[in-house]
Amino acid sequence: MSELLFTAVSGVPMAAGWSLHALRLRRRIESARRDPLTGLFTRDAFAERASKVLAGGRSAVYVIDLDRFKEINDTHGHAAGDAVIAATGERLAEWADTNGGIVVRLGGDEFAAVARVYSLADLSWTLNELTRAIEQPVMVDGRALTVGASVGAVAYDPRTADIDLSTLLRLADEQMYAAKRSGADWLTAPDLTPQYETVNGRRAGRAGTHGGTEATA
Repeated sequence: MSELLFTAVSGVPMAAGWSLHALRLRRRIESARRDPLTGLFTRDAFAERASKVLAGGRSAVYVIDLDRFKEINDTHGHAAGDAVIAATGERLAEWADTNGGIVVRLGGDEFAAVARVYSLADLSWTLNELTRAIEQPVMVDGRALTVGASVGAVAYDPRTADIDLSTLLRLADEQMYAAKRSGADWLTAPDLTPQYETVNGRRAGRAGTHGGTEATA
């Protein structure tokens, strides 16, 4: 009996050690799935969760690109730019939580999101709320820094269409590009048909496509 008790007790520190190891491992894995500057999910984690949002009912996909961000970086330095990116990520995360969605930082000053939406009127209202949140000043070293945003969106209903996340992001990206060129705060896709040619799997004109140029942020 005493030997059994000794064996059980001696195993407690080992069990505790494995539990601590497992906790640290989960934290490292979770950290690897998040952008270090904003805390938002990385692309793979976003894709996994966004697909579930899309499958769950009527929703919309958004691509967001900040305006005048390069000006802030050039004038106030990269630390100020990082502060603006971090604040934007936090605001987008709060917006997504309110709308049952998920956000990702695609890179630089570009973000994407998927969130629940119930009608075209609801989509317009949500886009106005989204741009209003992003355009609030960010205080950095006592200075109020303000950026704008060009947003493209596409509504999606899994009951009437079967389109993957990649295609929906491309459609939203097209509208973001059109909004940036026209000076509009946001534009929505009229349907689910791409309007631009694809080069190397990306919208023609996107940075990284052969001979393409991107709109100036």
